[in-house]
Amino acid sequence: MTPEASPAAATLNLATTTSSSAEPDGVPLPRRYAAVAAILGALVLVVLDGAIANVALPNIAQRLDASPADTVWVVTAYQLVVVMFLLPASALGEKLGYRRVFMSGVALFTLASALCAMAPSLPWLVAGRCLQGLGSAAVMPLGLALLRFTYPKRMLGQAIAYNALTVAAASAAGPAVGAAILSVASWPWLFAVNLPVGLLVLLAARGLPRTPGSNRPLDLWSVALNAGMFATFVLGGDRVLEHPVEGGALLIAAVICLTLLVRRELPRAAPLIPLDLLRSAPFRMSIIASVCCFTGQMASYVALPFYMHHVLGLSVLETGLLMTPWPLAVMAAAPMAGLLADRISTAKLCAAGAGLLATGLALCAAWPMQTDPKLLLVVFTLLAGLGFGFFQTPNNRNMLMSAPKERSGAAGGAQGVARLTGQTVGSLLMGLLFAWLPASKASHLGLGMAAGFALIAGLVSLGRGETHHRK
Repeated sequence: MTPEASPAAATLNLATTTSSSAEPDGVPLPRRYAAVAAILGALVLVVLDGAIANVALPNIAQRLDASPADTVWVVTAYQLVVVMFLLPASALGEKLGYRRVFMSGVALFTLASALCAMAPSLPWLVAGRCLQGLGSAAVMPLGLALLRFTYPKRMLGQAIAYNALTVAAASAAGPAVGAAILSVASWPWLFAVNLPVGLLVLLAARGLPRTPGSNRPLDLWSVALNAGMFATFVLGGDRVLEHPVEGGALLIAAVICLTLLVRRELPRAAPLIPLDLLRSAPFRMSIIASVCCFTGQMASYVALPFYMHHVLGLSVLETGLLMTPWPLAVMAAAPMAGLLADRISTAKLCAAGAGLLATGLALCAAWPMQTDPKLLLVVFTLLAGLGFGFFQTPNNRNMLMSAPKERSGAAGGAQGVARLTGQTVGSLLMGLLFAWLPASKASHLGLGMAAGFALIAGLVSLGRGETHHRK
C-alpha cells in the first residue's frame, strides 16, 4: 500500500488479502468489510468532531453571545468526559459485550450531535458535548478491542496500523474540514453532518462480531472515584499555574481518589483500573512507554509553534504549514509499522521509532537555523513524525496482545488513558516552562525535554524485551 492511499482503501486491501472462508480467530469475509467500516467510521466520527470544534469557537462565541473563556468549555467538556469514562465504558463493554456497548456509544454520540446542532445557548451546547464525550468514551477503547475479534491474530498489527492511520488522517483533516463547512454554513452544521455518518456506521455495525459479556457487576462507587480522579487531575493541572492553591487542592484530591480506587479495586479479579494487566511486565512497560512518548509528543506540539514564531520569526501561516509534515509522516509510517510489527520484535521497533522521534526533536532544538530554517524544519518534523508512527502502532499492538482476549476492552481503555495522561502532562509541563521562562527559551527547553521523554520511551521499550502474546 502507498502512503497516499486512503484509510478505507487501505482497509479494503487488508481485508481482501485473506480468503473468503471464515478465519479461525476472525470474522469471515464479506462480513468483515462491514465490521471494518463500522469501527473505522466510528473513529472518524469521534476524532473529526473533536478536531473541528476548535475552529468554530470564535463563531460560536459570537452567535451565542458568550465570552471566549466560557466558549472554551465546548472543547474542555468533551475532553474531560472522555477521559473520565474511558475505563468505565471499557468495563461496561466487558460486562455486556463489546458490540452492544460500542453501538450504544455511536448511537449516543449521534443523538448528542443533533442536540448540539439545535443548541440555543452555550450551556445547552456544553451539555450536548458532554453527551458526545460519553459516547466517544465507549467508541475509542471498544473499537480497538473489536479489531482483535474482527481480524485473525496474524493480521492484528496491520489492523492496528490502519486504525492509527485513520485517527491521524481524521486529526489532520479536522481543521480543514471545519473551515470548509464554516465557509458555506453556520456552526450548527459542524454537528449536523454527524447525523448521516452516525446512521451509516450503525447500519454497518451489524457486521461486528458478537462478543460475549462477562455479566460481572459494575461497582458504581469505583466508577465515581475514577471519574473524580480524572476530573480533579485534569482541572487541577489546568488551574495550578494561575491559581496555585485551588489547582494544588484539586491535584491532591486526584491523588486521594486514586488511592481509594486502588484500595477498592485491588482484590478484584477484573478491576476497573486494569491492575491485573499492569502486573504483566510487557503490558506495564508498554503503558509507561506510551505515557512518556505522548508526553513528548504534546510538549513538542505546544513548543514548536512558539519556537517557529518567536525564535525563527515565521508567520502564523508558515507555522501552520510547517506543522503539517508531522501528521503526514505518521500516516505514512503507520501501515509500514503494522507490517513490520507482525514480523519483527515490537520492542526493537518501538525503540527505533522513539529514537527517531527523539532525534527529530533534538535536532529542532539544537541545530543552527541561520540558513534554510523551513527546509530543515520540514526534514526534522518528518523524522519526528515517522518515529512517532513507528512507535505507536507496535506499542499499541503489544498492549492489546499482552492482555487476555476477554480483557481487550480494559487494554483499549488503558491505552486511551495512557495517551490522554501523557498529553495532559506534556501540556502542563510546557505551561510551567512558559510561566517561568521567556517564550524563546521555554520553547527551546521544551523541545529538548520532549526529546528526553521520547528517549525514555525507547529505553523502556527495550527493557521490556520480547513479549509472549496471549491468545
